[in-house]
Amino acid sequence: MRLVGFMRPERSLFVVVVLMGIASVAGMVIGPKILGNATDVIFSGVIGKNLPAGMSQAEVIEMLRANGQDQLAEMLSGMVVVPGQGIDFGVLGHWLALAVGLYLAAAALGFLQNFLLNRAVQRTTFRMRDEMRVKLDRLPLSYFDAQPRGELLSRMTNDMDNVQQTLQQTLGQLLNSMLTLIGVIIMMITVSPLLTGITVLIVPLSAVVSIFIAKKAQKQFVAMWDATGALNGQIEEAYTGHSLVKVFGRQREVEADFDQTNGELFNSAFRAQFVSGIIMPVNFFIGNLNYVAIAVVGGLQVANGRMPLGNVQAFIQYSRMFTQPITQIASMTNLLQSGVASAERIYEVLDTEEMTYEQTGALPDELDGHVEFHDVDFSYSPDHPLITGLNMEAKPGQTVAIVGPTGAGKTTLVNLLERFYEIDGGQIRIDGVPITSVSRSALRTPLGMVLQDTWLFGGTIRANIAYGRPGASEEEICAAAAAAHVDQFVQRLPDGYDTIINDEGTNISAGEKQLITIARAFIKQPEVLILDEATSSVDTRTELLVQQAMARLRSGRTSFVIAHRLSTIRDADLILVMNRGAIVEQGNHDELIAAKGAYYDLYQSQFAAAIEEA
Repeated sequence: MRLVGFMRPERSLFVVVVLMGIASVAGMVIGPKILGNATDVIFSGVIGKNLPAGMSQAEVIEMLRANGQDQLAEMLSGMVVVPGQGIDFGVLGHWLALAVGLYLAAAALGFLQNFLLNRAVQRTTFRMRDEMRVKLDRLPLSYFDAQPRGELLSRMTNDMDNVQQTLQQTLGQLLNSMLTLIGVIIMMITVSPLLTGITVLIVPLSAVVSIFIAKKAQKQFVAMWDATGALNGQIEEAYTGHSLVKVFGRQREVEADFDQTNGELFNSAFRAQFVSGIIMPVNFFIGNLNYVAIAVVGGLQVANGRMPLGNVQAFIQYSRMFTQPITQIASMTNLLQSGVASAERIYEVLDTEEMTYEQTGALPDELDGHVEFHDVDFSYSPDHPLITGLNMEAKPGQTVAIVGPTGAGKTTLVNLLERFYEIDGGQIRIDGVPITSVSRSALRTPLGMVLQDTWLFGGTIRANIAYGRPGASEEEICAAAAAAHVDQFVQRLPDGYDTIINDEGTNISAGEKQLITIARAFIKQPEVLILDEATSSVDTRTELLVQQAMARLRSGRTSFVIAHRLSTIRDADLILVMNRGAIVEQGNHDELIAAKGAYYDLYQSQFAAAIEEA
């Protein structure tokens, strides 16, 4: 029913489609009756030519009865014949021309109906994709953390395409089948109520059988699409990390996992298609039983003169036309069930709880970069609090370094500042304005971030740098590249800044990718800068150059630096030492070394290890 809601904007187009369908089906169902009339003209002509000329039909019937030919007399009583006269080709031509005209008109209307219906379906799936995209933009980062990328991509592509295919292939057939069923029943009643009753008896039987089989198949279709999503996730993961898989020699394990999931997909898909595929042959069998019954009863009716031969011929066609839409609807069951299973997976995403309501406030136009954390509480899971009552202040222009062991909450702290996650309690303020009172886009506009995991899209180096500021000039791009020392390796590339970075960014080194992301932050010129292990993939020589450039970039703006290499943050104005979501120490480098606390231990362990390795 929710799919109907998506199609509501196309209701005027669907009304036209239905009207065209009615007209098209009307032409198709009237055709057999007209052909029956043509058959009567032929049969009457053949019979009439063999009867004595000059006598009336009534006289011929009386003569046959007198001669003991009662069966033939009964048959003639149900016909309109002129004794001695053959086939009237003028009347026959009239009926045949009318039938051809009706069939041509029905075909033309059917073609136009399919064109309009296809347009409506494409518009509907376009809106579904767009709503899915908008929904993904509104989902919190925690949702993406919990979802394998391949699974989400499968819902966005495979499931969406399957829903489109289902609508496209079944909606028109379903509409025409229902209209044909109604039209055929009306025509059958006008031809023979007795034969109509015999024909309609198969409907409950077909319905019961189809529903029983469909329920068995539905569970298998859900399992099939779940297995498809899991398989896509494994493929995406294995392909992205194929180098790591080869380095550790885990090809067999990856292949085993793939074979297992692929086997589950095979089994569920086989069961789904096999079970649903039973519906069509079963309905064919039931339809053939009905055909035999009509042929026998109709033949007896003609022999007894209760029905013209043309009506029996027409009714046999109607019986086929009656069972055909039932069989078509039954044959569409597997496709419909597959589409419903995909739609359910799409609705799971659309029904996911979105991020909290966006406020309409804004930060000051002239931002100083005064950042405060006041009694902040946060947890990824309600049962496991990570940050409790955290207080921290970064004054305008300060460089704040955040250090600590893995899992201490360093990256979480800056993610809360960016509102990638919502805090459970307390306040985070920028220049005295609570960040929850402004929209996320307004909050992130003055913030610049360089992540440890580099992300570059397929395109030129120039476009990747300019991503930080749409519409940036060539001079600004070159200046940012020079500041991040990107120009040093770009000059060695044959195409320079027009070098195309492939989707995985494998045609440049990890360090070069990191430098490009740093240049992207440079060009944005943010008021607040966040560097999350920004030099982790840069060699020692380049790191020194980047540190100098970053010192110039940090000048006059508030900066947060997450670092494992303590040597890179010695000149920070404030160093926060975190452990298990809490700030256990804070101060500058000299103060913390003198205190001989947690920072001193971290510093000594790093440099002692370096000396031992040397």
